[in-house]
Amino acid sequence: MVTILDGGMGGEIQRRVPEAAHGLWSATVLIDNPEMVTEIHREYIAAGATVIITNTYSTIPSYLGKGGLAHRYVELTEKAARLAREVAPEGSGVLVAGSLPPMSESYRPDLVPDPEESMPVYRNMVRAMSDHVDLFICETMASAEEAHTAATAALDAGGGKPVYVSWTLSEKPGAGLRSGESVTEAHRRLDGLAIDAFLFNCTHPEAIEVALAELAQLTDKPLGCYPNRLAAVPEGWTLDNEVVTGPRKDLPRDLYVAAIMRCIEAGATMVGGCCGIGPKDIQAVRERLDRKAA
Repeated sequence: MVTILDGGMGGEIQRRVPEAAHGLWSATVLIDNPEMVTEIHREYIAAGATVIITNTYSTIPSYLGKGGLAHRYVELTEKAARLAREVAPEGSGVLVAGSLPPMSESYRPDLVPDPEESMPVYRNMVRAMSDHVDLFICETMASAEEAHTAATAALDAGGGKPVYVSWTLSEKPGAGLRSGESVTEAHRRLDGLAIDAFLFNCTHPEAIEVALAELAQLTDKPLGCYPNRLAAVPEGWTLDNEVVTGPRKDLPRDLYVAAIMRCIEAGATMVGGCCGIGPKDIQAVRERLDRKAA
């Protein structure tokens, strides 16, 4: 059985509010228009997602601090988790995954803070979400150490709820994480931690297919993926600098669905989408799986 994850939250917010692509990204929507967040969650559920991820990717001090809101990160993290729970109440058949994102910039292993700095923030975020989520997902982890820190915090403060780890990969298939570490090295760094599932996200599906094949040789835990539809991230990119990325032009919906099906063949039992993947894409995956099962 394949579990359907949701798609990107930030991209859907940006489609409605273009200026959300800058500065505080999707975090300010929690303050100014929380109904938009719940609307997007509902769209993904209607499309067939049975796991939705909290809008907590930007409720971290480093992003909120750009607007003088760093002191509100626990409050906004809790609010995002509560909104997701309201849309997917317990017993609804839809699980809520609490997102634990990079503490600095995505895709930048060179900017990952020391564990001593990140760990207290991660623990506070976990505690803020714990009453509202079914599991935690450490996502877009660009290095083995970043994943280890986030997962340790989730296991320590999460009250025994499942913990998933999702790494982001080099766009070059077979090149490992964005840190240059191999998938094997990243998996080995989590030895001794009770991780419940391993995934890859915010990466081209071509790289994910190769990585899934490697990871399948290392564990019997559930595997998953939620690729993006972004062009390759240029060196030195950050959310706010002048180095730009953009949407990938050569991954229309039918090719995205075909890539997801290949990922399933490679061992993924949880599939969805990240940046650039929206509700219609998730619906197309659901429909393709339904046809296959018929």
